[in-house]
Amino acid sequence: MSARGWDVAVRATAELGEGPTWDATAGRLIWVDILSARVHTHDPATGRNTTMATEQHVGAAKPRAGGGLVVNLRDGIGLYGSAVDGFRWLVRDPVPGRRGNDAAVAPDGSLWAGTMRYDEAAGGGTLSRIGSDGAVAEILPDVAVSNGTGWSPDGRLMYYVDSPTRRIDVFDVTGEGVTGRRPLAHIEDGAGYPDGLCVDADGCVWVALWDGAAIRRYTPDGTLDRVIRLPFPRPTACAFGGTGLSDLYVSSARVGLGAAPPLAGSLLVIPDAGSGLAQPAFAG
Repeated sequence: MSARGWDVAVRATAELGEGPTWDATAGRLIWVDILSARVHTHDPATGRNTTMATEQHVGAAKPRAGGGLVVNLRDGIGLYGSAVDGFRWLVRDPVPGRRGNDAAVAPDGSLWAGTMRYDEAAGGGTLSRIGSDGAVAEILPDVAVSNGTGWSPDGRLMYYVDSPTRRIDVFDVTGEGVTGRRPLAHIEDGAGYPDGLCVDADGCVWVALWDGAAIRRYTPDGTLDRVIRLPFPRPTACAFGGTGLSDLYVSSARVGLGAAPPLAGSLLVIPDAGSGLAQPAFAG
Protein backbone atom coordinates (compact mmCIF):
# COMPACT_ATOMS: atom_id res chain seq x y z
CA MET A 1 0.00 0.00 0.00
CA SER A 2 1.20 3.49 -0.77
CA ALA A 3 1.72 6.15 1.88
CA ARG A 4 -1.60 7.66 0.72
CA GLY A 5 -3.52 4.70 2.12
CA TRP A 6 -4.86 3.52 -1.24
CA ASP A 7 -3.65 2.03 -4.50
CA VAL A 8 -5.07 2.00 -8.03
CA ALA A 9 -6.67 -1.39 -8.77
CA VAL A 10 -7.94 -0.46 -12.25
CA ARG A 11 -7.04 2.82 -13.93
CA ALA A 12 -10.21 3.69 -15.85
CA THR A 13 -12.37 6.58 -17.05
CA ALA A 14 -15.80 5.26 -16.06
CA GLU A 15 -18.56 7.83 -16.43
CA LEU A 16 -20.45 6.41 -13.47
CA GLY A 17 -18.49 3.57 -11.93
CA GLU A 18 -20.57 1.79 -9.28
CA GLY A 19 -21.37 -1.32 -7.31
CA PRO A 20 -18.10 -3.15 -6.54
CA THR A 21 -18.93 -6.73 -5.52
CA TRP A 22 -16.57 -9.55 -4.62
CA ASP A 23 -17.31 -12.80 -6.46
CA ALA A 24 -15.76 -15.35 -4.11
CA THR A 25 -16.30 -18.31 -6.44
CA ALA A 26 -14.39 -16.69 -9.29
CA GLY A 27 -11.94 -14.75 -7.10
CA ARG A 28 -12.68 -11.49 -8.86
CA LEU A 29 -14.28 -8.11 -8.30
CA ILE A 30 -17.35 -7.15 -10.34
CA TRP A 31 -18.22 -3.50 -10.92
CA VAL A 32 -20.28 -1.51 -13.40
CA ASP A 33 -20.19 1.70 -15.41
CA ILE A 34 -23.87 2.60 -15.38
CA LEU A 35 -24.01 5.16 -18.17
CA SER A 36 -21.67 3.25 -20.48
CA ALA A 37 -23.77 0.07 -20.03
CA ARG A 38 -20.73 -2.02 -19.11
CA VAL A 39 -20.00 -4.70 -16.51
CA HIS A 40 -16.31 -4.91 -15.58
CA THR A 41 -14.37 -7.57 -13.69
CA HIS A 42 -10.96 -7.37 -12.03
CA ASP A 43 -8.86 -10.32 -10.89
CA PRO A 44 -6.37 -8.97 -8.31
CA ALA A 45 -4.31 -12.17 -8.40
CA THR A 46 -3.53 -11.91 -12.12
CA GLY A 47 -4.36 -8.29 -12.91
CA ARG A 48 -6.72 -9.48 -15.66
CA ASN A 49 -9.66 -7.19 -16.43
CA THR A 50 -12.71 -7.91 -18.59
CA THR A 51 -15.58 -5.82 -19.93
CA MET A 52 -19.05 -6.93 -21.02
CA ALA A 53 -21.66 -4.72 -22.71
CA THR A 54 -25.20 -4.93 -21.33
CA GLU A 55 -28.58 -4.50 -22.97
CA GLN A 56 -29.24 -1.15 -21.24
CA HIS A 57 -27.84 1.17 -18.57
CA VAL A 58 -26.82 -1.14 -15.74
CA GLY A 59 -27.12 -0.05 -12.09
CA ALA A 60 -25.66 -3.17 -10.51
CA ALA A 61 -24.38 -6.66 -11.33
CA LYS A 62 -24.17 -9.50 -8.79
CA PRO A 63 -23.07 -13.12 -9.07
CA ARG A 64 -25.71 -15.86 -9.26
CA ALA A 65 -25.50 -19.04 -7.21
CA GLY A 66 -25.61 -21.20 -10.33
CA GLY A 67 -23.15 -19.07 -12.30
CA GLY A 68 -23.62 -15.95 -14.35
CA LEU A 69 -24.89 -12.55 -13.25
CA VAL A 70 -28.09 -10.83 -12.19
CA VAL A 71 -28.23 -7.22 -13.39
CA ASN A 72 -30.37 -4.22 -12.45
CA LEU A 73 -31.09 -2.61 -15.82
CA ARG A 74 -33.08 0.39 -17.01
CA ASP A 75 -36.23 -1.64 -17.60
CA GLY A 76 -35.96 -4.30 -14.92
CA ILE A 77 -33.94 -7.27 -13.70
CA GLY A 78 -32.04 -9.42 -16.18
CA LEU A 79 -30.05 -12.63 -15.98
CA TYR A 80 -26.83 -13.56 -17.77
CA GLY A 81 -25.82 -17.18 -17.78
CA SER A 82 -23.18 -19.03 -19.72
CA ALA A 83 -22.31 -18.22 -23.32
CA VAL A 84 -24.97 -20.75 -24.29
CA ASP A 85 -27.65 -19.35 -21.98
CA GLY A 86 -27.12 -15.73 -22.99
CA PHE A 87 -29.48 -13.08 -21.59
CA ARG A 88 -33.07 -13.20 -20.43
CA TRP A 89 -35.38 -10.97 -18.43
CA LEU A 90 -36.38 -12.09 -14.95
CA VAL A 91 -38.54 -9.01 -14.31
CA ARG A 92 -39.35 -6.47 -17.02
CA ASP A 93 -41.09 -3.31 -15.80
CA PRO A 94 -40.18 -0.32 -17.99
CA VAL A 95 -41.14 3.11 -16.66
CA PRO A 96 -40.32 6.10 -18.89
CA GLY A 97 -37.58 8.24 -17.37
CA ARG A 98 -36.60 5.66 -14.75
CA ARG A 99 -33.66 3.26 -14.46
CA GLY A 100 -32.20 0.69 -12.11
CA ASN A 101 -29.56 1.88 -9.66
CA ASP A 102 -27.72 0.18 -6.80
CA ALA A 103 -28.71 -3.31 -5.62
CA ALA A 104 -27.63 -5.85 -3.00
CA VAL A 105 -28.18 -9.53 -2.27
CA ALA A 106 -29.78 -10.26 1.10
CA PRO A 107 -28.73 -13.14 3.37
CA ASP A 108 -31.62 -15.24 2.01
CA GLY A 109 -30.37 -14.88 -1.58
CA SER A 110 -33.01 -12.39 -2.73
CA LEU A 111 -32.05 -9.27 -4.69
CA TRP A 112 -32.93 -5.87 -3.22
CA ALA A 113 -32.90 -3.55 -6.20
CA GLY A 114 -33.32 0.22 -6.28
CA THR A 115 -34.61 2.48 -9.01
CA MET A 116 -34.46 6.23 -9.63
CA ARG A 117 -35.54 8.75 -12.22
CA TYR A 118 -32.87 10.09 -14.54
CA ASP A 119 -33.79 13.59 -13.34
CA GLU A 120 -33.54 12.39 -9.70
CA ALA A 121 -37.04 13.68 -8.95
CA ALA A 122 -38.23 13.07 -5.39
CA GLY A 123 -40.48 10.05 -5.09
CA GLY A 124 -39.62 8.74 -8.55
CA GLY A 125 -37.80 5.61 -7.37
CA THR A 126 -38.38 2.50 -5.29
CA LEU A 127 -36.60 -0.26 -3.39
CA SER A 128 -37.94 -3.75 -4.17
CA ARG A 129 -37.19 -7.32 -3.15
CA ILE A 130 -36.89 -9.77 -6.07
CA GLY A 131 -37.06 -13.47 -5.33
CA SER A 132 -35.30 -16.21 -7.24
CA ASP A 133 -38.56 -16.90 -9.11
CA GLY A 134 -38.96 -13.25 -10.16
CA ALA A 135 -41.62 -12.42 -7.57
CA VAL A 136 -41.44 -8.70 -6.72
CA ALA A 137 -42.32 -7.07 -3.41
CA GLU A 138 -42.06 -3.30 -3.19
CA ILE A 139 -40.34 -2.44 0.08
CA LEU A 140 -40.01 1.34 -0.14
CA PRO A 141 -41.99 3.59 -2.50
CA ASP A 142 -41.35 7.29 -3.07
CA VAL A 143 -37.53 7.09 -3.08
CA ALA A 144 -35.42 9.72 -4.87
CA VAL A 145 -32.00 8.09 -5.44
CA SER A 146 -31.97 4.53 -4.11
CA ASN A 147 -28.41 3.65 -3.18
CA GLY A 148 -26.43 1.62 -0.63
CA THR A 149 -28.10 -1.39 1.00
CA GLY A 150 -26.50 -3.85 3.41
CA TRP A 151 -27.18 -6.16 6.36
CA SER A 152 -25.62 -6.57 9.80
CA PRO A 153 -23.53 -9.70 10.41
CA ASP A 154 -26.44 -11.41 12.22
CA GLY A 155 -28.94 -10.38 9.54
CA ARG A 156 -31.22 -8.63 12.03
CA LEU A 157 -30.59 -5.08 10.74
CA MET A 158 -30.65 -3.58 7.26
CA TYR A 159 -28.90 -0.33 6.33
CA TYR A 160 -30.09 1.85 3.47
CA VAL A 161 -29.32 5.15 1.73
CA ASP A 162 -31.66 7.42 -0.22
CA SER A 163 -28.91 9.88 -1.13
CA PRO A 164 -30.73 13.26 -1.04
CA THR A 165 -31.81 12.61 2.57
CA ARG A 166 -28.12 12.78 3.60
CA ARG A 167 -28.79 9.89 5.98
CA ILE A 168 -27.79 6.30 6.49
CA ASP A 169 -30.97 4.66 7.77
CA VAL A 170 -31.32 1.40 9.70
CA PHE A 171 -34.27 -1.00 9.76
CA ASP A 172 -35.20 -4.06 11.79
CA VAL A 173 -35.46 -7.15 9.61
CA THR A 174 -38.63 -9.23 10.06
CA GLY A 175 -40.05 -12.25 8.31
CA GLU A 176 -42.26 -9.96 6.25
CA GLY A 177 -39.64 -7.36 5.33
CA VAL A 178 -38.23 -4.41 7.25
CA THR A 179 -39.71 -2.12 9.90
CA GLY A 180 -38.70 0.62 12.36
CA ARG A 181 -36.85 2.92 9.97
CA ARG A 182 -34.59 5.34 11.85
CA PRO A 183 -31.37 7.28 11.17
CA LEU A 184 -28.05 5.66 11.96
CA ALA A 185 -26.05 8.72 10.88
CA HIS A 186 -26.53 12.12 9.22
CA ILE A 187 -23.96 13.44 6.73
CA GLU A 188 -23.40 17.08 7.55
CA ASP A 189 -23.65 19.91 5.02
CA GLY A 190 -20.47 20.27 2.98
CA ALA A 191 -19.36 16.65 3.49
CA GLY A 192 -21.06 15.24 0.41
CA TYR A 193 -23.94 12.80 -0.05
CA PRO A 194 -24.03 9.16 1.09
CA ASP A 195 -23.90 6.74 -1.83
CA GLY A 196 -23.02 3.04 -1.84
CA LEU A 197 -22.19 1.19 1.39
CA CYS A 198 -20.99 -2.10 2.81
CA VAL A 199 -20.97 -3.68 6.25
CA ASP A 200 -17.89 -5.28 7.84
CA ALA A 201 -17.53 -8.25 10.18
CA ASP A 202 -17.68 -5.94 13.20
CA GLY A 203 -21.04 -4.60 12.07
CA CYS A 204 -19.59 -1.22 11.07
CA VAL A 205 -20.99 0.57 8.03
CA TRP A 206 -18.61 1.93 5.37
CA VAL A 207 -20.12 4.53 3.05
CA ALA A 208 -18.86 6.42 -0.01
CA LEU A 209 -19.48 10.17 0.02
CA TRP A 210 -20.40 11.56 -3.41
CA ASP A 211 -18.94 15.07 -3.69
CA GLY A 212 -17.19 14.37 -0.40
CA ALA A 213 -13.97 12.76 -1.69
CA ALA A 214 -13.98 10.26 1.17
CA ILE A 215 -15.02 6.92 2.59
CA ARG A 216 -16.37 6.92 6.15
CA ARG A 217 -16.90 4.12 8.65
CA TYR A 218 -19.65 4.30 11.27
CA THR A 219 -19.93 1.95 14.23
CA PRO A 220 -23.23 0.13 14.90
CA ASP A 221 -24.28 2.93 17.28
CA GLY A 222 -23.73 5.56 14.58
CA THR A 223 -20.39 6.91 15.78
CA LEU A 224 -18.01 8.09 13.05
CA ASP A 225 -14.70 6.36 13.74
CA ARG A 226 -12.74 6.46 10.48
CA VAL A 227 -12.37 8.72 7.43
CA ILE A 228 -10.28 7.85 4.36
CA ARG A 229 -9.59 10.72 1.96
CA LEU A 230 -9.63 9.92 -1.75
CA PRO A 231 -8.10 11.53 -4.87
CA PHE A 232 -11.43 12.26 -6.58
CA PRO A 233 -14.59 14.05 -5.46
CA ARG A 234 -17.11 11.40 -6.43
CA PRO A 235 -16.52 7.97 -4.88
CA THR A 236 -19.67 5.95 -5.43
CA ALA A 237 -19.51 2.68 -3.50
CA CYS A 238 -17.22 0.31 -1.60
CA ALA A 239 -16.91 -3.43 -0.97
CA PHE A 240 -14.50 -5.79 0.73
CA GLY A 241 -12.71 -8.35 -1.40
CA GLY A 242 -9.49 -10.19 -2.02
CA THR A 243 -7.89 -12.93 0.03
CA GLY A 244 -9.44 -12.92 3.47
CA LEU A 245 -11.87 -10.13 2.48
CA SER A 246 -9.52 -7.56 3.99
CA ASP A 247 -9.12 -5.16 1.06
CA LEU A 248 -11.66 -2.40 0.48
CA TYR A 249 -12.44 -1.58 -3.17
CA VAL A 250 -13.86 1.83 -4.09
CA SER A 251 -15.56 2.76 -7.37
CA SER A 252 -15.82 6.32 -8.65
CA ALA A 253 -17.43 8.60 -11.25
CA ARG A 254 -16.30 11.41 -13.52
CA VAL A 255 -19.75 12.36 -14.81
CA GLY A 256 -20.52 16.05 -14.30
CA LEU A 257 -16.98 16.97 -13.28
CA GLY A 258 -15.86 18.74 -16.46
CA ALA A 259 -12.06 18.66 -16.20
CA ALA A 260 -12.06 15.59 -13.97
CA PRO A 261 -9.06 14.63 -11.80
CA PRO A 262 -6.82 12.01 -13.44
CA LEU A 263 -8.10 9.08 -11.33
CA ALA A 264 -11.81 9.95 -11.45
CA GLY A 265 -13.63 6.91 -12.86
CA SER A 266 -10.97 4.48 -11.63
CA LEU A 267 -11.30 1.60 -9.19
CA LEU A 268 -9.15 1.99 -6.07
CA VAL A 269 -8.20 -0.51 -3.39
CA ILE A 270 -7.38 0.15 0.25
CA PRO A 271 -5.32 -2.86 1.36
CA ASP A 272 -5.97 -4.37 4.79
CA ALA A 273 -8.71 -1.84 5.54
CA GLY A 274 -10.65 -4.21 7.77
CA SER A 275 -12.49 -7.50 7.85
CA GLY A 276 -15.32 -7.93 5.37
CA LEU A 277 -18.35 -10.19 5.34
CA ALA A 278 -18.81 -12.92 2.75
CA GLN A 279 -21.62 -11.85 0.43
CA PRO A 280 -24.27 -14.32 -0.76
CA ALA A 281 -24.95 -14.88 -4.44
CA PHE A 282 -28.39 -14.31 -5.94
CA ALA A 283 -30.41 -17.50 -5.62
CA GLY A 284 -32.03 -17.17 -9.06
